[in-house]
Amino acid sequence: QETRSNEESTDESEEDESEEEPKLKYERLSNGVTEILQKDAASCMTVHEKFLALGTHYGKVYLLDVQGNITQKFDVSPVKINQISLDESGEHMGVCSEDGKVQVFGLYSAEEFHETFDCPIKIVAVHPHFVRSHFKQFVTGGKKLLLYERGWMNRWKPSVLHEGEGNIRNVKWRGHLIAWANNMGVKILDMISKQRITNVPRDDISLRPDMYPCSLCWKDNLTLIIGWGNSVKICSVKERHASEMRDLPNRYVEIVFQFDTEFYISGLAPLCDQLVILSYVKEISEKTEVECCARPRLDIVQPLPGSCEEISSDALTVRGFQENECRDYHLEYSEGESLFYIISPRDVVVAKERDQDDHIDWLLEKKKYEEALMAAEISQKTIKKHKILDIGLAYINHLVEKGEYDLAARKCQKILGKNTELWEFEVYKFKEIGQLKAISRYLPRRDPVLKPLIYEMVLHEFLESDYEGFATLIKEWPGDLYNNTIIVQAVVDHLKKDPQNRTLLRTLAELYTYDQRYGRALEIYLTLRHKDVFQLIHKHNLFSSIRDKIVLLMDFDSEKAVDMLLDNEDKISIDRVVEELENRPELQHVYLHKLFKRDHHKGQRYHEKQISLYAEYDRPNLLPFLRDSTHCPLEKALEICQQRNFVEETVYLLSRMGNSRSALKMIMEELQDVDKAIEFAKEQDDGELWEDLILYSIDKPPFITGLLNNIGTHVDPILLIHRIKEGMEIPNLRDSLVKILQDYNLQILLREGCKKILVADSLSLLKKMHRTQMKGVLVDEENICESCLSPILPSDASKSFNVVVFHCRHMFHKECLPVSNTVSPVQFCNICSAKHRGPGSAILEMKK
Repeated sequence: QETRSNEESTDESEEDESEEEPKLKYERLSNGVTEILQKDAASCMTVHEKFLALGTHYGKVYLLDVQGNITQKFDVSPVKINQISLDESGEHMGVCSEDGKVQVFGLYSAEEFHETFDCPIKIVAVHPHFVRSHFKQFVTGGKKLLLYERGWMNRWKPSVLHEGEGNIRNVKWRGHLIAWANNMGVKILDMISKQRITNVPRDDISLRPDMYPCSLCWKDNLTLIIGWGNSVKICSVKERHASEMRDLPNRYVEIVFQFDTEFYISGLAPLCDQLVILSYVKEISEKTEVECCARPRLDIVQPLPGSCEEISSDALTVRGFQENECRDYHLEYSEGESLFYIISPRDVVVAKERDQDDHIDWLLEKKKYEEALMAAEISQKTIKKHKILDIGLAYINHLVEKGEYDLAARKCQKILGKNTELWEFEVYKFKEIGQLKAISRYLPRRDPVLKPLIYEMVLHEFLESDYEGFATLIKEWPGDLYNNTIIVQAVVDHLKKDPQNRTLLRTLAELYTYDQRYGRALEIYLTLRHKDVFQLIHKHNLFSSIRDKIVLLMDFDSEKAVDMLLDNEDKISIDRVVEELENRPELQHVYLHKLFKRDHHKGQRYHEKQISLYAEYDRPNLLPFLRDSTHCPLEKALEICQQRNFVEETVYLLSRMGNSRSALKMIMEELQDVDKAIEFAKEQDDGELWEDLILYSIDKPPFITGLLNNIGTHVDPILLIHRIKEGMEIPNLRDSLVKILQDYNLQILLREGCKKILVADSLSLLKKMHRTQMKGVLVDEENICESCLSPILPSDASKSFNVVVFHCRHMFHKECLPVSNTVSPVQFCNICSAKHRGPGSAILEMKK
């Protein structure tokens, strides 16, 4: 049973999810129509964009406005009105009745035609442009289709368009085409050529044409929709190609869509590329098991090749549907507004395309508030019935009823916007249901700002039940949203019950900060050892408040404390910090060490003190300090290092004080590290030190090995080798000698390589200089003789002349140069030789 109930609930939910929104909405045409149908019954109706024309079983024709109010009444006949036709202007109307009467008259003129036939007339259609004088035509008839045309002297001349196929049941005139239906099928006549261009036979001849009449509808000037029985055909009128004419009409009809419906068709109308079909439905009664009339259906279908797709289907509850037949229903439509009129004897129902307001109504009915809100926002300029705010408030209420408090609170931000009254109303509503916490995260904090009481109410709620949540709100909310004093007092009262609660203490410190009581906030932060203490000091410049709290800050975080103190020396002096840390030398050392790293000279007065501090707390940094400090007293430092037996530091101090021999002796005796001794000797670069090192090492074979391996590049190894006693056993002597020879060989190779490079570079530069000096030199009118300062070239180019050009680019007339006393033909530039610029280079003589 549980499984079955679960399956049923699943099926129901699937049905709810799959339920589609209707495409149309319905309302009864009331007012005057209601009065008419209480005493009479509707038989036909036609629709104009300005008004409606309704015919009744008692032979009356009523003109109605679109609201159903009666504007005019015509007593046409004592019996049933079968059809009413209007021209496109709505100024002329044609009416036919069951007693054979046909009337065509002007609604606003005296123009009128009367004719009575000897049989019931089912159809009448006036020319769409009847208002024009040369289109005064209409068709009517019983067993014949008659065309009446007004001719000479305003006389009406009838002519037979068709006969011999039974009673004509329906006719529709559009443009130059007339379509009519008789017992055999549907015909179309081209009024231009006066030729019948098609015959569409009736599919189901078993149906009585008087009980199941044909429905005709022009979608446009060339598309006819035919519905008969349960068959639908969509026909397109096309022009015939000239080569196919022969004796055929110049137009033909092609059936572009054809399909069957489930029920009998009572009316058709186009809706864009879809169809609206009014269907007559019969069903078997569950009680009597007898076939009876059911409610008619209005379907919207999408025509497809050979079939159709149902878009929507609505069953209509019209008055007296149990007694109606297929022929009692009619479907008329208004092209411009997509209005569809369902006419039955006792009722007229108007179907309209649903607008955005109707769409939102349906979404709200289905409790799809999110989609309704989105649709309203998108169409806020076109909707008339709904307001975005009302939909939003309904959505919030719906979420609260479902228990989705967080989502409801989140939606408040978007829906309530800047409306403070609505915000406050919603907050009180959340308080009533005990969900203030849910809305707290989404309360506005800027533009708009609510009353302080609202925020205080939320804070008190958290303070009573959730200290962490309370602390989060205090951190996130600006301090000016609420009365800080009230909240501080409330926190103090709670701390009386739990004085060690760190969350409350931290929050109280933040509240003191908002209230600019920084001293109290600092005390709490230091007590809690809170990381924000340094930020608080910096942000609010609380350095005057921490002069006596330096030790506490250093104990909490010495690195940050020292950085802060050094960054703000102008506010807390170095002397004050050192004085405060006097009883905590380890912290004093941390501060002075950081100070020395930043600037070697700022704390020079404390360098002597730092020697002891480094020796006590930071031995690895003592030697770097001694090397970098220029204000450290060397005697004091040497004394401390010797007392503590710091060999490396003592060696450095001895060497710095000029006592290199004592330093070397200490390395050899105390450290016994020949490598360090050799390194020390290399640094000092003193021949006497090398001599002392050799003398000390000469009776120590391991030391000799070390010297042999490292001395080669500084001291001639022969000096050491000659002093080695015969028979002394020296470890790895062969390897050391090989290394000396290799080092010597390497030095020779380096010298030879350098020599080759030097020679190659010299030759390359010589060739480059030679190429440069061999290049021609431009001599033109602008150049002058450096001796006589006249132009180097003569004004008369036909005369011969001699010019001397040196490679330094100085030019002379040959006769202006002094005669050389030497035998050598080489001459030098007098100017460059006088300036000692090196050789002026050999001359280049140009003769012409």
